[in-house]
Amino acid sequence: MAVIWPKLIFIFGILSLFHAGYSAAQHRTYMRVTEQEFISLPTDIVVQGLLSLVLTMYGILHIAGDFKEIRANVQLQNKSWENVGNRPMFYTFAHRGRALSPNYVAPQSKNSLDGMESIAS
Repeated sequence: MAVIWPKLIFIFGILSLFHAGYSAAQHRTYMRVTEQEFISLPTDIVVQGLLSLVLTMYGILHIAGDFKEIRANVQLQNKSWENVGNRPMFYTFAHRGRALSPNYVAPQSKNSLDGMESIAS
């Protein structure tokens, strides 16, 4: 039964927040119709908006549960130093540096058009 209270507080906070917004719009329309200058919202609407915001945040924080710790050393405890800097997505195997090697032998072309040239001649 204790799990339902944060949900009820959250729902009440959201409904109260919508009501405060509706009351603010209603007050603005009333001021426009009566041709009075709009200076600020009445205190009761502002207090209702702030109180409902606090209730909504309280409900959300208790519904969400415990927070997970965000520390780098917690995630890196089970990794070795070699694995930390290892980024296989940055490996490059086909680069031009191999052509500078004195032992480099150019591979045979696997292009299907190379065979067609010998037939045409």
